[in-house]
Amino acid sequence: MKGFLKEFKEFAMRGNVIDLAVGVIIGGAFQKIVTSVVNDLVMPLIGLITKGSDFASKFVALDGGDYASIEEATEAGAAILTYGNFIAVTIDFLIMAFVIFLLVKGLNKLTSIGKKSKNEEKAEEVPTTKICPYCKSEIAIDATKCPHCTSDVE
Repeated sequence: MKGFLKEFKEFAMRGNVIDLAVGVIIGGAFQKIVTSVVNDLVMPLIGLITKGSDFASKFVALDGGDYASIEEATEAGAAILTYGNFIAVTIDFLIMAFVIFLLVKGLNKLTSIGKKSKNEEKAEEVPTTKICPYCKSEIAIDATKCPHCTSDVE
């Protein structure tokens, strides 16, 4: 049992697990912001475009009854499809996915900038010497005769 607890502690204290936990917590908080943007900013604009239609109150009663509100249909025990809520949640998801896409794209761009500078450094490191095929001494890259063994080199 002690070995199991020690193994669990090592697992829980790894950097990846802690990073994941922080990501989940921040993601949950960020989700609240996105939900607020959708409910408080986007959906009222969509309602304005659709001439005052409130998507949150859009529903279809499956029993065929005519109800004035979702609450009235629920009190009557009718099965309802709240498609307006589905539209709001879908918009919420699309905004969240778009923001995550932008974050990943930005991070990829930052990491590729670092890779480019490393590749440029490697490209700038043009060899200035070569090895004599006869005596294995290091000689200038443009040498035609080895100064050590006097052999002709290509």
